[in-house]
Formats: sequence, structure tokens, C-alpha cells
Amino acid sequence: MTAFARLRRAAALTAVAAATVVSLTACAFAPTGSDAGSAPATEGALQTVTAGKLTIATGEPAFSPWVENDDPASGEGFEAAVADAVATQLGFSKDDVVWVRSTFDSAIAPGAKDWDLNLQQFSITEQRKQAVDFSSPYYTTTQAVVSTGTSPAASATTVAELKNLPVGVMSATTSYQVAADQLGTGNLSVFNSNDDAVAALQAGQVDAIVVDLPTAFYLAGAVLDDGKVVGQLPDSSAGGDELAFVLPKGSALTGPVTDAVDALRADGTLDELQQKWLGGTDAAPVLK
Repeated sequence: MTAFARLRRAAALTAVAAATVVSLTACAFAPTGSDAGSAPATEGALQTVTAGKLTIATGEPAFSPWVENDDPASGEGFEAAVADAVATQLGFSKDDVVWVRSTFDSAIAPGAKDWDLNLQQFSITEQRKQAVDFSSPYYTTTQAVVSTGTSPAASATTVAELKNLPVGVMSATTSYQVAADQLGTGNLSVFNSNDDAVAALQAGQVDAIVVDLPTAFYLAGAVLDDGKVVGQLPDSSAGGDELAFVLPKGSALTGPVTDAVDALRADGTLDELQQKWLGGTDAAPVLK
């Protein structure tokens, strides 16, 4: 073997050894198992779908008063502001928060997610807990009846007065559950979305609709001509519907997000944001 050949052989062996070290190192630090699709956390960092970023999902479109102008990144609107506050508690700057969109149903379905947190008025239920994680609640809402000033429902002060009137409600929601419990199902018209229910009210197909209270104020003040919040349904005023962040099942972020929400509740931030974006509940009496 010539001197040149010996040098070439030595160089080749060195390259193979270096490649082997790189390969073993990569295997040692590659995510495995159920965490293979998410970014590995550095020491002391939170594990997120994208390293160094917090990906938060909401609906499309997202409506006031939860998100203003369909722009969650602005921090305007109750849920957008709560998300900003939680991200800050977790140590993420505004530039490190990434907003994406998802449907309501896909967010609470089993399976992998491409986001870390999701909020679009998800109420905590035992059934949903089988598929996803929840943080502690950031808001407890009530269910309310919305109508127009010319509707027969506008003057109602009791639940009994509404039982003989056609009332619209969105399917598979807490609003539907409360409406069915309080009004029965005989006079309920069920719709796929609140938009469809509003359209039915505007067309005179129903005399009133049932939605959560913040949405009721928004519809009465900004969407409906001569809109009116008739009142709150009694069951929803006792305890109410707890809204929380949804996280993938078994997420490492569930504990930290819960701690962040609890801290914001303890220092009064959630109350301040609620008053700013969801104020005015005294204008909706509880129906007897």
C-alpha cells in the first residue's frame, strides 16, 4: 500500500468514526414515543409543539367579546386577553406566542394536536376529559335568553312564559343542555351554529335564542336590530358553565397552565379582565 493510499484509508476511517458519533448523539437526544411530534424541552423549559414558542388555537372566526375583530394576536377581547396573561405567566413574550385556528369539534376529539393550548369557550365536562385535558376554569358563565323588542318573548319575566314559544339553540352545547332542562325540548329548534340560530331569530322562525351571557350581550347590542337580553336561565346562575383551556391528553403543560390560571385568579387579573370585556351582567335578571 502506497503512502497516499494509507492516508486515504486513514481519512476514510476517521470519517466513519465521526459519523458514528454523530449518529449516536442524535439518537440520544431525539424525542421518542408519544413525544416524538413535539419539540424536546431544554433544561428548565416547557415542552411545546415548537421549541421556544407557545402555540395557542382558537376558532375561525372568533367573535366578540371573546376576541375582537377576529384578531386574537391583538390581545383584545376576553379570551385573547386571558391567553396573553397566561402566556406571560408561563414566561413567553408576545413575540413567542403563535396563534392558529381549529374547529371546536376537532379540538376536543381524541388524537394528536398541532397546538399547545386551545380556547373557544370550552366548558369542562367529564365526557370531554376522556379525550383531552383541561386547565382550571378561567371563567364561569351563565346561559341567557336573547330576543328582539318586537318578539313575544321580549316581555317574559318567567321561564313558564317561554315554554310555549319557539326557542332556538345550538346543538351539543351547554346552552342546549340548560335550555332543554328549563324549557323542555318540545319548543326547541336546534341549529348547527349560533349564526344559524341568530338568522332564524331575525327571520321570525323562533322568538328567542339561548346562548351564554357574554354572547347574549354582544348579539343584543351589535348584531340584532332592537336586540334584547330577556334574562338568565335559573340553573345557569347557580354554579354555571366553567370555561377552561383545552390541552392534548396527558400534556406536560396542563399543570403549568393550571398554575398560571390560578395565579391570575388569585391576584385579581381574571376579575379585571372579566369586568373589562364581559361587564354589564346586572342588566340581565334571572328568570323566575
